[in-house]
Parts: sequence; structure tokens; C-alpha cells
Amino acid sequence: MSMQLRSLVNTKCKWYNTSPSNMSEEINLKNENNIIPKAETGTNPIIFQNYDVVIIGAGPAGLACARVCAEAGATVAVFERRKQIGEKVCAGGITMHGILDRFKDIVQRTFPAQTIVTRHQRAEIHAKEAIIATLNRVELGERMALEACRAGANIFVGAQVQEINAGSVTVCVKNKLGEEKERQVHYTCLVGADGSNSRVRRFLGLPVELKGFGINCQLPITREKMEWHLNPSLFASGYAWIFPHRETTSIGVYGDSEMISARELCKNFQTWTQAEGFDLEGQQLRAENINFDYRGVEFKKDSRIYLVGDAAGLASGLTGEGIYSAVISGEYVGNRIINPSWENEIFTRLEARHARHLKAVRYARTYPKRLSLLSEGTCLLLRLGLLPINKAEMGG
Repeated sequence: MSMQLRSLVNTKCKWYNTSPSNMSEEINLKNENNIIPKAETGTNPIIFQNYDVVIIGAGPAGLACARVCAEAGATVAVFERRKQIGEKVCAGGITMHGILDRFKDIVQRTFPAQTIVTRHQRAEIHAKEAIIATLNRVELGERMALEACRAGANIFVGAQVQEINAGSVTVCVKNKLGEEKERQVHYTCLVGADGSNSRVRRFLGLPVELKGFGINCQLPITREKMEWHLNPSLFASGYAWIFPHRETTSIGVYGDSEMISARELCKNFQTWTQAEGFDLEGQQLRAENINFDYRGVEFKKDSRIYLVGDAAGLASGLTGEGIYSAVISGEYVGNRIINPSWENEIFTRLEARHARHLKAVRYARTYPKRLSLLSEGTCLLLRLGLLPINKAEMGG
């Protein structure tokens, strides 16, 4: 292992909730054998002064990176500003050609058929095996957090990073009385896994010039079919979705922010839900920016700073898909931290697929009047079996 590890080696699984209202609560998670290990929590979170790797953000990218680094013996601290790991505006779809095999035990529904709906067509795409599955993002987050903890990583939730400097970060946590305390934590490597509005990315001076916008609502209803609705008059180059889960259904919309404003997309989404017969009365709509402005994952060789997942801009600009990119990029960066010369064909293919999706986005921006023809042509090719549906996947 090329990096110089400090003597501070973590040997216990520790997962701290720094929110005072939840300080004494134990975090219980099931593993694949239905054994419920108890991650240690404490009223006074132990945040050491030095770590080999500091990761900001406990999404799939950050947790994947934490697990890889901790398994190699590095000391790892993950700081998550939210009190709940896994919450995100997301349909919860994960493709068979990507990483679904890793999470089969927490999959809620699988779909060997996909329904593509345009203004003039309705295509049913069938396969022998499931094409896409749905899972709960909180369950995914808890599962990946447990894996990282078992590897030796320290995870601190409710911990807000206030300041980033070369070689150190300042973290704000609350004690048992609810009083805010700041701690300066030094790092050898810093990983920005803090989403599309990444503080680490801003510290690096990298703007976000390519982004989309997603809206999601989890309805307490069940549906049988997974549907994709292409309607340029409502969503421009984006789409609306219906993704059934075990006891709920995710409905939502994604759009390219360059082609349609968030306000207009939200208005058109409500028009679409009414036409589809969905009742949003009393339901919570959640919205989030989606960064697909990818400029690399490794920066500042001297202080070794990395970006992964949405922070790196690795979500698909075409579909907004991000789970696969998050996990793959997190693992890739984790291995690069341990061995700077490490390379991986899977990540190389991910970069190539992201570039192809971006090329399609740029084409749609250049020729917006062709969107209707493109959507109808895509649907027709899918119906005829001339276009594999996995061409739209980041992991296909």
C-alpha cells in the first residue's frame, strides 16, 4: 500500500449520531443473515484530530469509498450533515446491467418489462430477466453504512462541515445539551461525496455549468407497471416516471435545466399527474439539482482531493441516473487513494458512457425542435427491438 498510514488505526465499528435528540438511540441494521449488529453510538462523539481519509457526505459514493479505504487499513471519517443516511430525491431505480446483484436482498420490486409512453405511442419492452429493479434509498444507505462500519470506518451523522482548508476541515457537531462545538480535523486525502451542490467542489473552484432538475413524490399506492413518459411539450428532453416499490410508488420528473426551468417543470409535472389520475393532495414533493458537469475525480496532487458521484458530476445528463455512477466512482477513488496507479475498466466504461449521454444532451440542446421526432423515433426503435433499452443506462 503506497500511502503512509498513521498509527491511529480504527478497530471498532462506530456510527455516531451527533444530533442531541437521538444521542442515546442505538442504530440497528439487518445484514444478509438477518443478524442485527448494533453500531456503537455515544453522547460524546469521538472525532480524532487526524485521519488518513476524510469523506464529506454519506451517500452511496462516499460510503463505497469509505469501505474500500477502511478495508485497506486506512483511518476513515465520514461526515454527513443530515441526521438520516440515505435520504435523497430519487426514483430508486437500479439497472440489471449495473450493480443490482450486490443489493438483491434489499430490492423491493423487479421489472422484466418496461412501458415507454409518448404522445402517439405506447411501447411494452419485455425481457427474459428483470431489466430494472427498485429499492429504498434509506435501506440502501443503511446497508452501505453498515458495510463501511464493519470495515472500520467512522461515520458521523448530523455533522456539518463548516470550512475546508488544504489539509484540514472544520466540523460542527452538537453535544448532549445541543450546544454546537467545532472540531478541526486533519486529513491526508479529502473526498467530496456531498452531492450536486458540493462544498468540496466549490473549494476546488469548479463551477457546475451542466445540470438537471428532478422532482419526486412517493405515493402510498401500488402500481404494477414501470413507466417512462416522454413528452417534449411538457418535459423538453426529460421525462416523467412511474416506478412501483413494495408498498408505495415513486412518481417524478427529470429535465435538463438548460431546456426547461424548474418552475415550468414543476408546473408541467402537476399537469401530467392530473392527466394520469394521481392525487397529490397532502403529498410532499421533493426537488433537487442534478450535476452532470464531469471534470474528473482527482485534483490537487499535493493535498490529494477527490470528487465522487454527483459531486463529480457523474450523474447521467440524459436520464439523471446516479446510483450506479456513485458506487462505481466511490470504489474507484477508494482504490486510487490506496494505490495511485490503480486503474479499472469498469470506471473507464462509465466515463465513456457518461460522455455519450452528454453528447445526446448537447444534441437535444442544439436541435430542440427535433425532440418530438426523437422521442417518437426512439419509442419506435424500442418497439421493433432495434434499440436495446440498456443503451440509456449508465451501466449498460
